[in-house]
Amino acid sequence: MRILTPIMITALLATGGCAATGTDMGGKVSADDQYVIKTIGEPKSCVMRSHIRSTDVIDDQTIDFKMINGDIYRNNLPSKCSGLNFEEAFSYKTSTNRLCNVDIIHVLTQTGGQLDTRGACGLGKFQQIEKIRKDDSEE
Repeated sequence: MRILTPIMITALLATGGCAATGTDMGGKVSADDQYVIKTIGEPKSCVMRSHIRSTDVIDDQTIDFKMINGDIYRNNLPSKCSGLNFEEAFSYKTSTNRLCNVDIIHVLTQTGGQLDTRGACGLGKFQQIEKIRKDDSEE
């Protein structure tokens, strides 16, 4: 995982938002493999940016948005976003307090001490999910 310095994060937040996960997927089993995923309700077009607590990049096409109230919204991107799973960090820019399925994310990469963005990737709809440990679901 690449480390983003506080100055880099501050610069990104001033222009929109950024997200970096603490998950190291380097050959390990995804934490998502330990859960049964249950969907809740209908997918939403948008979530409130100010309600996002953190994000988890699951793979090159899936991001979980963890909200401050404990809800989790899974975003399945319409197509793979090259480098997203490897870098585990992305930025976005919106003109409102809503992050929507029409918005674009950019994979962040840190090379030679500089923060760069890769290609643009569109978001999908936000599906509220519940993660149930496979151990618990078998009882």
